[in-house]
Amino acid sequence: MAKQETPKPGVKTANQRGAARLAAVQALYQMDIGGTGVLEVVAEYEAHRLGQEIDGDTYLKADASWFRSIVAGVVREQRKLDPLIDSALQDSWALSRLDSTVRAILRAGSFELLERRDVPVAVIVTEYVEIANAFFEGDEPKLVNAVLDRIAKQVRTPQQNP
Repeated sequence: MAKQETPKPGVKTANQRGAARLAAVQALYQMDIGGTGVLEVVAEYEAHRLGQEIDGDTYLKADASWFRSIVAGVVREQRKLDPLIDSALQDSWALSRLDSTVRAILRAGSFELLERRDVPVAVIVTEYVEIANAFFEGDEPKLVNAVLDRIAKQVRTPQQNP
């Protein structure tokens, strides 16, 4: 009998967390544009999008609890997150002037930097820059990188940077 291969620890989870981050950004965008409520969006994504096929596009299987925690956390902490993001932007930019998708990416990334101290800064920043790259070809990924990096330096000490 052949020995069964065990998957490398964290690989599947990391991919599912990445998919959860992408879905959270999309849900936050949808809430921002359409004025949809958090409970409605979370229920829609969990029932019809996460790991489902829609119009020929297959949504990646995502860590549903990670997705919920980001979406609900951003909504709950938005009054804290927006001023933090605003202060990390260049003087000539205001959060309200940013594209809704960029705003959603920065809010989700900032939330994780503040609340998920168990996740290294580099992982959070890299994942959200990759999400920005999926949506934009211009300077937006660089903006996401710079803003999240500034926020990380404000809210985490080197000891909190595993």
